Amino acid sequence: QVQLVESGGGLVQAGGSLKLSCTASGSISSIGPMGWYRQAPGKQREWVVSITSTGGTNYADSVKGRFTIARDSAKNTMSLQMNSLKPEDTAIYYCYCIAGISRTYWGQGTQVTVSS
Repeated sequence: QVQLVESGGGLVQAGGSLKLSCTASGSISSIGPMGWYRQAPGKQREWVVSITSTGGTNYADSVKGRFTIARDSAKNTMSLQMNSLKPEDTAIYYCYCIAGISRTYWGQGTQVTVSS
């Protein structure tokens, strides 16, 4: 079992920055890829970014060049630095990881609101 807890959401004006964090606990040695999804009001959850256990990253085109993911395996944490935020980035952001035999775990979500 893996537990994920996000923090760092909030309200920011367009063009501003926020940093989200995700801390893992439990069977952390089994964690493989990690990343973030987001869900805007009335929309389906969408993938944002992922990072492998060796630091390889992939970004959705909508956030490429503005968001940066990082992972500290020693501290069991992952972060998402979000710059140049836009109103369309407003969503609940969920961290996730794949652990054990390809099981996906989710955090509880943190709200990010970008005002225009």
